Amino acid sequence: MTHQPFELPHFYMPYPARLNPHVDEARAHSTRWAREMGMLEGSGIWERSDLEAHDYGLLCAYTHPECDGPALSLITDWYVWVFFFDDHFLEVFKRTQDRAAGKAHLDRLPLFMPMDLATPMPEPRNPVEAGLADLWTRTVPAMSAGWRRRFAVATEHLLNESLWELSNINEGRVANPVEYIEMRRKVGGAPWSAGLVEYATAEVPAAAAASRPLRVLMETFADAVHLRNDLFSYQREVEDEGENSNGVLVLETFFGCTTQQAADTVNDVLTSRLHQFEHTALTEVPALAVELGLSAPEVAAVAAYTRGLQDWQSGGHEWHMRSSRYMNARARPGNPWHGPSGSSGSAAGAGTLLAAAGAVGAPPTPFGQWGRLRAYTHVPYQKVGPSLLPDFHMPFQVELSPHLQAARPRLTAWTHAMGMLHEGVWDEDKLAAYDLALCSAGLDPDATPEALDLSSQWLAWGTYGDDYYPLVYGHRRDLAAARLTTRRLSDCMPLDGEVPVAPLNAMERGLADLWARTTAGMPPEDRRTLKDSVNVMTESWVWELSNQLQHRIPDPVDYLEMRRATFGSDLTLSLCRMGRGPAVPPEVYRSGPVRSLENAAIDYACLLNDVFSYQKEIEYEGEIHNSILVVQNFFGVDYPTALSVVHDLMTQRMRQFEHVVAHELPLVADDLGLSREAREALGGYVADLRNWLSGILNWHRTVDRYKADYLARRVHGFLPDRPPAVPVLG
Repeated sequence: MTHQPFELPHFYMPYPARLNPHVDEARAHSTRWAREMGMLEGSGIWERSDLEAHDYGLLCAYTHPECDGPALSLITDWYVWVFFFDDHFLEVFKRTQDRAAGKAHLDRLPLFMPMDLATPMPEPRNPVEAGLADLWTRTVPAMSAGWRRRFAVATEHLLNESLWELSNINEGRVANPVEYIEMRRKVGGAPWSAGLVEYATAEVPAAAAASRPLRVLMETFADAVHLRNDLFSYQREVEDEGENSNGVLVLETFFGCTTQQAADTVNDVLTSRLHQFEHTALTEVPALAVELGLSAPEVAAVAAYTRGLQDWQSGGHEWHMRSSRYMNARARPGNPWHGPSGSSGSAAGAGTLLAAAGAVGAPPTPFGQWGRLRAYTHVPYQKVGPSLLPDFHMPFQVELSPHLQAARPRLTAWTHAMGMLHEGVWDEDKLAAYDLALCSAGLDPDATPEALDLSSQWLAWGTYGDDYYPLVYGHRRDLAAARLTTRRLSDCMPLDGEVPVAPLNAMERGLADLWARTTAGMPPEDRRTLKDSVNVMTESWVWELSNQLQHRIPDPVDYLEMRRATFGSDLTLSLCRMGRGPAVPPEVYRSGPVRSLENAAIDYACLLNDVFSYQKEIEYEGEIHNSILVVQNFFGVDYPTALSVVHDLMTQRMRQFEHVVAHELPLVADDLGLSREAREALGGYVADLRNWLSGILNWHRTVDRYKADYLARRVHGFLPDRPPAVPVLG
């Protein structure tokens, strides 16, 4: 191919690629191993020439440069296996559209990943099963039970994505830019690859493995790997194969820009994800080590794992630069700071580049190769005028509880009793303007009076805390006190009969009261789920506060992930699920389609709130956590353009919700053999989510909280007649 659709951009790659000296050993071993497993001659999938052309030994030698020869050979075998699985599934099941046989094939594979190696495995029937049985037996003895579980789950998710791809209808739609980045991650194998990075470097301590900082490291690692691949593979995927799942195509289609501009912007998004990786590694990971009290060897293990992910980025980039599979002619140096060619080697000095990077609306690309500075240069409290409200796609009709009128004064009395109207943050006028009982009446129109009161009080408590953290702790720039408050709130929710802390303020008093009444008679596993959901929400408030103190606007992917937490979505869904009882098995909620359904609903509601609250947050509160501002900042566009991106994403989320209900949930019910009772309960859960969506839209349209005239009358801040309450924490 002589013609290139665009010039490859400068890639931000601060870590040099290194080649493992055992590369030839890994190549030779993987070829012998693939033949022994039956993957080559006679498999109908690969010949030896195919494996040699792929050269997974070189890929793994670049991405795992420090491990010894046996470890590199084992890791290379894993990559041979996973790519063989993919090609085998394509030829045997996808091309024939034989979903039943594909599901039967996938259902057997977990049998070859027992947690206890003493558990007998079935006799392998094909090269995929034979390879997995051999790899699992050779790999897991060196790793802990926690790693085994994580890697087994990651492997199952990677494999099961093939079934959902086989099930889903290809609508031929080019994705929304924010949606694409997130969905690209889900169908990739990043958690699986990260598990092998642990094997090659050091196992992550169990206490840290599920934490947000390590999750962000893995997810930013995944995004960068996938977006880099989109740039190198555009010509093959889009021009030669007609593929529509490519980030460059997504941006040129959505923004109506040239292919070169879209490619430069994809590179900017890639750069931003690497910046997020670095920011997390340098700020959040050390803080996590202190918070968890990790030992010196555990800190060293996390550091080795982090470096391993960096090595994978550098090695993967080098692989793309060298492979004949990709468009890499005239590729420029990986790090423009150190290369003699290109704009960074011109007469423009570092000062000029940095000044341009920090400029608001700085050309030439939406985010800018040096755009990490823009995330810190937003001017707060800009006058933006009334929030623009588009024509929202809402296919569900709102219903309201007949007990609404009686619930309103009871909610006022409860907030008084808890002290929420006496700390300088809320008063009765604000509470009335928020009308949280109206929101609950739409979320659960069939609720009893008692259930409606409990629901509205949970909403009031969550909204109060969300207002309190930035006003009190943000005003005082006191992150330490916010962290202490968050820990104490967790202690207000005892699980196994332990004595809760004595409440010291309205938030603690309200949570202790709600917890005692909500969990009375609740099974232990449901109490744990509920507590975890509250903890996720309160910890996300600390994340917002940390960004506020750094004056750092998050990027869209990180924002959307955390917005689900700050909105209290896990809490709401936990309460919805509990109403379904044991009729819906836990594996239903863990399935990919149900998670997709819930995330679609959550994202729609979160983005809806951002659209309505734009003026309140940007003009009156100096807030930086709003999806429209995030898109403005990230892509360098104006308010109406950013609103169009967010509105389109909302619409696609709603269509995704409807698609999952119509096409994917019936498959889940069939696959899991659900009883009629369980199917009815699952249908009831879908109805709850529909009510949740229509009720939230109705509430935003009705209440004064987001209206321009109310905001002008009641600037959101401390009440003018009393000083802010400073909690005295023991």
